[in-house]
Amino acid sequence: MRRRLPLFSHRLRHLLLSNPTNPLRPISLFPILHPPHSSPRPFSSSTHSRDDGVSICCQMWIDNFRHPDRAVTSISPLLRRFDLWVLAYQKVATDDTGSYTPRSSLSTSTLQDLLALRNAVLDGKFKWGARLKFFLKSPRDKTDYDSLSKRKIKTILTTTQPSPFQDKIVQEVLLMVLEPIYEPRFSPKSYAFRPGRTPHTVLRVIRRSFAGYLWYIKGDFSVLLDGMKVGMVVNAVMRDVRDKLIVDLIKDALVTPVVVTTLEKKEKKKKRKYQKKRVLAEDEPKPDPYWLDTFFGFAPEEANLVPNWGHCGVLSPLLANVCLDELDRWMEGKIKEFYVPSKSDVIWNNPEEEQGNTSWPEFVPTSGPDKTRKMDFVRYGGHILIGVRGPRADAAALRKQLIEFCDQRFMLKLDNESLPIEHITKGIMFLDHVLCRRVVYPTLRYTATGGKIISEKGVGTLLSVTASLKQCIKQFRKLSFLKGDKDPDPQPCFRMFHATQAHTNAQMNKFLSTMVEWYRYADNRKKIVNFCSYIIRGSLAKLYAAKYKLRSRAKVYKIGARNLSRPLKEKKGQSPEYQNLLRMGLAESIDGLHYTRMSLVPETDYSLFPSDWRPDHEKLLLEYIKLEDPKTLEEQRSCITEQGLVTPQDYISMLVWNYKRNSFAMDQLSLLRSNESVTGQPHLRVGSNQDDQDHIDKVEENDGRMNAAQM
Repeated sequence: MRRRLPLFSHRLRHLLLSNPTNPLRPISLFPILHPPHSSPRPFSSSTHSRDDGVSICCQMWIDNFRHPDRAVTSISPLLRRFDLWVLAYQKVATDDTGSYTPRSSLSTSTLQDLLALRNAVLDGKFKWGARLKFFLKSPRDKTDYDSLSKRKIKTILTTTQPSPFQDKIVQEVLLMVLEPIYEPRFSPKSYAFRPGRTPHTVLRVIRRSFAGYLWYIKGDFSVLLDGMKVGMVVNAVMRDVRDKLIVDLIKDALVTPVVVTTLEKKEKKKKRKYQKKRVLAEDEPKPDPYWLDTFFGFAPEEANLVPNWGHCGVLSPLLANVCLDELDRWMEGKIKEFYVPSKSDVIWNNPEEEQGNTSWPEFVPTSGPDKTRKMDFVRYGGHILIGVRGPRADAAALRKQLIEFCDQRFMLKLDNESLPIEHITKGIMFLDHVLCRRVVYPTLRYTATGGKIISEKGVGTLLSVTASLKQCIKQFRKLSFLKGDKDPDPQPCFRMFHATQAHTNAQMNKFLSTMVEWYRYADNRKKIVNFCSYIIRGSLAKLYAAKYKLRSRAKVYKIGARNLSRPLKEKKGQSPEYQNLLRMGLAESIDGLHYTRMSLVPETDYSLFPSDWRPDHEKLLLEYIKLEDPKTLEEQRSCITEQGLVTPQDYISMLVWNYKRNSFAMDQLSLLRSNESVTGQPHLRVGSNQDDQDHIDKVEENDGRMNAAQM
C-alpha cells in the first residue's frame, strides 16, 4: 500500500482538459511466459484493444458522478473490456518489477495469457490463490512448475506464499470498476482509504468544525478491519451493486482459505563474521530509501492498520469503507436529530444553518443549558471521533445508542470502556495530535472618571491541535534513534555506518522535510520539528564520532560545524582545503542538516478550510459534468444576451467577417462602432443564426456607405 498512488488524480485532469481524440496511452511492462498446458491462440490487437484503459476509467467516473444514486445492475460488460485488463497488468507489473516499457513492446504471448485470464474470470473458471497452475505469471517468476520435485510442491502448498500475480490483476480490475461506483455514494464524514483524502484533511476538518465541543467520544473499530463476516460484506456490496459475477468473485475471494502455516525447522544459527552484501537483480524493484522507510515508522495508530481480507488484496480497503458506510449514514442522522439551536448562543443560533454567526470561527464561549446542542463526527479507517456540545448525559445516551447499533449491524460487542467519554480539558489524542482547549483572557483597558485605568477580562476558549511530543518520542525510540522518556538521549544511527557523509546528510534532510510537512497543521510545529532535528543531529554526531574515532559529539560539531556540513575526514599529509577540492570537482558537496534552529522551521499553516470542501478530482468531475449539461450553455447565453455582451467566439467570427468584407483589419472599438452605426443598436448582442443572417444582410445593404465611412 505504500507505493500506491491516487488512481486518476493527474491523468483524469489531463484527459478531461485535453482532446478526447488523443487519449493517454497506458504503460506497459515486461512480457511474461505462457501459462502451462495452454496452446497459443491467434491474437489481434485491433479486435480486443480498441480504446485506452484510462479513457474507459475516466468515463466510468463521469457516469457515476453524474448519476450517484442510480442502481447498478450490470457491470459484467465492463469486465469484457480488454483495455482495463491491460491497464491492470501494467499497474501490477510496475509494483512487482519497479520498471515498465511502452505498450507497443508488449509481446503477443503476454496479451494471449492476459486474454485467457479474462475469459477464465468471465466463464467462472478462475480460482483464487492458485499456486501451481497459472493463466498468467509475473515477469520475475522464472520457476518451471512442471519440473518441480514433490518436496518443493509440498512446500509451496503448505507454506505461506505471496499473493499470485494473476490474483493481483483481477483485484485491480475489480477496484477500477467498483471504486467509481462507491466514491460518490460514500459519506463525506469518512476519510481513510479514499483518493484525495489524507490525515491532514481530518486535522483541518477538526480545527474548522470541532471548535466549541466539550465532550468527545473515541471509538476503536479496528477489530472489524482485521476481518468481517462474509455475509455482512456481501450484503453491503449488494446494496448498490447487484451483478452476480462481481458478487460471486468477491464472495469467492473471501471464502477461499488462505494458507498461513509454515514448516518449522530447527536449524542452528550460524555466526558470521561479516554479512555479505546482497546484489539486486536487474528486474527487481529497489527497496524504499532509508529516509522513507524511517518515516513509515511514524505512521499514526489510526492510519497504520490497512485491512487485508482473504484474497481481496487492494480491494479490502474499499470493502471496509462499503461496510462502515452504514455507520457513517447512521451518525449523520443522529447529528441532525441532536442539533437544537439557541438564540442566546453566540455561534450556533440560526436553525436554518449549521453555523449562524461566523465572526468567531474558533473563539467560542463555554457551554451551558442555554447554549446550542450540537455534535459532529469523523471516521478514519476503524477509528471514530465524536464531538458533543451539551451536557454529558447527552453524550452518554448517544454512546448507548451507538453500542446497540454496532451490536445489531456488525455483531460487535462494545462497552463503555471501549467508547470513553473525555472532556476537552484532558486532551483528546487523535492521529498523533492532541485536541485541547486553551483559555484566552483578552484584556480591555479604558480610563474611567478620575484618571483610573480599569481592566476587564473576557474569558473565552480556543481550540488547539497540538502534535504529541510523547508520541514522537515513542516513535523515535521504536526506531532506535533515542532511549529514555523524561530525558531522551540520542543514539547513533548505525544503519548508515557505511554510507558517506554527504549521502547520510541527504537522507536525514529528506526525512526532516517529510516531518515538517507531516506536522504542518500542528500549533507547536516549530517546537516539535526542532525536537526532531535535535534528535537526528545528535544521532548523526554520535555516528560520526564512532565512525571517524572522534570520541565525542563536541569534537564532531567543532570540526563539522553545527549543521555537519564540513567534511570530518581528510587525507593524511598535506592536502588542500575542502573548498579548493570542491571547486576542482575532487570532493563531494555536503549539504548541512536543515532546521538546526527553531527560527528556520516554517510557521503553522492556518489557511482557511472551506465548509463545502471536496477533493480536486471531484471538483473537476462535477465541473465537467456541469459544462456538459446543455442547460448550463443556455443559461450562459441568456445571461450574455441580457447584459449585452459578446462571447469571444462570436467576436472572433464577426472580426473575421468584417475583415473579409472590408479587406482590412479593425480593432474592437472600431468594430463595435461600425456595427452600431450599421445596425442602429447600442450593443452587439449574441442571437440565433437567423439574427446573424439578418445582420449580414443589413451589412451588405450598407456596404457602400460603410466603406466610405471607413476610408
